[in-house]
Amino acid sequence: MDNSDNKMNADISGISPDELKSFVQRIEKLEEEKATVCGYIRDLYAEAKASGFDPKIMKKVLKIRQMKYEDVLEEEELVEIYMQALKN
Repeated sequence: MDNSDNKMNADISGISPDELKSFVQRIEKLEEEKATVCGYIRDLYAEAKASGFDPKIMKKVLKIRQMKYEDVLEEEELVEIYMQALKN
């Protein structure tokens, strides 16, 4: 294989194999880290449950804490409207 064949294989359709490999490896590493962190979070929920807390409610609280105040109010208002509509 001559040098021009190497260049052709190394840059097919504008794709740099080295750059692609680097991205894939970095993503794989982050996916491994994510799996580890998810395990830690699962363990914390189990610990909280053993202490008498409800993990389902804790997840809702975490979701609310990440929202903007205005969005929380809007969501609560919509829930109330929907609940009222279902009573009729």
